[in-house]
Amino acid sequence: MPEVAKMHRFPTTEQVAEELNVSVNRGRALLKAGDLRGIQVGGRKVWRIAAADVESYIAEAYKVTAQRIAAGELPE
Repeated sequence: MPEVAKMHRFPTTEQVAEELNVSVNRGRALLKAGDLRGIQVGGRKVWRIAAADVESYIAEAYKVTAQRIAAGELPE
């Protein structure tokens, strides 16, 4: 599995889903909800996500998880 840092600058939804170990549908849902930033390019409006935005999403997910653990919402 490629690391985000070694991925293309704007990987596809499929590549990002693989990196995050989620389904492609879940990846698209993250985009449509605005949880993961992305752009649609070309005539077919293909989603592309900047590698830096994938890293930001991961960093935010770690932060939220730590907050939930501290609040007792998740087992340690």
